Amino acid sequence: MSAQHPLSIVVIGAGMTGLITAVLLARDGHQVTVLDRDKAEPPPAPEMAWHAWTRPGVSQFRQPHLMLPRWYQEMSREVPELLVGLVQEGAAQVNTVHLQPDSVTHGWQPGDEQFDTVTARRPVLEAALSQLATVQAGLTVRRGSKVTGLLSASRGDVPHVVGVQTSTTELIADLVVDAAGRRTPVPGWVRAWGGPAPVETRSQGGFVYYSRHYRTAGGRTPVGPGPILSHLPSMSVVAFPSDLGSRAIVLAVSAQDRPLRILREPRAWLAAVGCSPVAAHWIAQGEAITGVTPMAGIDDVQRSYLRAGHPVITGLVAVGDACATTDPSLGRGATLGLLQACTLRDVLSAAPRDPREQIHRFAEASAQRVAPWMELTLQFTRHRLAEMNDDIAGSPYQTDDPTWPMSTALACGADHDPVLTRAYGRIGGLLAAPPDVFADPLTQQRLAPYVHGPRYSPSGPTRADLLNATGQESP
Repeated sequence: MSAQHPLSIVVIGAGMTGLITAVLLARDGHQVTVLDRDKAEPPPAPEMAWHAWTRPGVSQFRQPHLMLPRWYQEMSREVPELLVGLVQEGAAQVNTVHLQPDSVTHGWQPGDEQFDTVTARRPVLEAALSQLATVQAGLTVRRGSKVTGLLSASRGDVPHVVGVQTSTTELIADLVVDAAGRRTPVPGWVRAWGGPAPVETRSQGGFVYYSRHYRTAGGRTPVGPGPILSHLPSMSVVAFPSDLGSRAIVLAVSAQDRPLRILREPRAWLAAVGCSPVAAHWIAQGEAITGVTPMAGIDDVQRSYLRAGHPVITGLVAVGDACATTDPSLGRGATLGLLQACTLRDVLSAAPRDPREQIHRFAEASAQRVAPWMELTLQFTRHRLAEMNDDIAGSPYQTDDPTWPMSTALACGADHDPVLTRAYGRIGGLLAAPPDVFADPLTQQRLAPYVHGPRYSPSGPTRADLLNATGQESP
């Protein structure tokens, strides 16, 4: 595939989505310039990135990042050399289903390769992507170049972006791509023109994350006792391997859970980890290499530059968190950003140069290829947050949505049934949507005993156990 009409493109932001978008567009024949506000020095080599690289413009730079099997499949097709380089730098080659013991999976089965992926910490991932971008023909990365505004020209009844203003110069472009992340200033610049504002749907983020990195003795990636994502009353636990034997462990709780704000303290964090068989296993395998890092205040945001089917602006598109920000506990951000990057590349490859047509086609393609995954992610997090808050109140969560009991039953059954383990892995890996998984007759049959069963394991910890372990009073 090659663009029929090569464009000059500016990408705002050299994060993971910005860089992969730029690489894909440059490979399709466009002339691409990436502008990033952080310091002008080139990134260190990937093996030095964790210790030697700071990114003030990326607040979640040292937070855990999970690369899902869908991300791996797309990268394998688009830029396989990146994966080779990551493995050479110590990234973990894992199978997300077979991180669990054979007693759960019943051993390797045909098709299990779909759960393969490569994982590494964010600085290592971004440094490897930066190396790839540096040698990509048609692509220039300018660090230390802060964008301060958009350049516009009159074109019909809507503003048309013709480039960007930086702290030192103006840069003219056929298209500007906003990849500036969840705190992007671009919508504010558009609103400041006084025309129709971009459509923005926002709901207040309700989760708080308490994360820590460990290193496994000997740099191994051993098998654990459970899935990457597991749930306890009023707390979810995410645990997955990373590069050079490191492992990320995340405790996610509701922002309304005042007693568990104590999880920012290492002693309380360790006590809470001890309530999770999965997380407790991993900390017993190694030693902490970071303190507890809290993260909160992440709103769910969706933005569109179409209003009532008409562009509010042309010459500008948004990708990644600049387009839609979702709860990070499912690890879907990088994958959704990659899907958007591929979608934009494909649209520009086939679309005419007409700016309105570009906006319409990108919106239509995104609605088909990306938006359904986004909505499923938002749906899950809304239910899980409401469930956590009812756990705090001591009442069972009730909903009229029939898909939620199916989802919770699948999570429970995945701990025992190899068919459900793989069904759970397909949904979690962004390989299949829940309706498609639940439509399978064998999955329905295996799922039936769990649909009306207990939400949490009867032998697992209770909310009171979690509070007592962390030194808080039980109600």
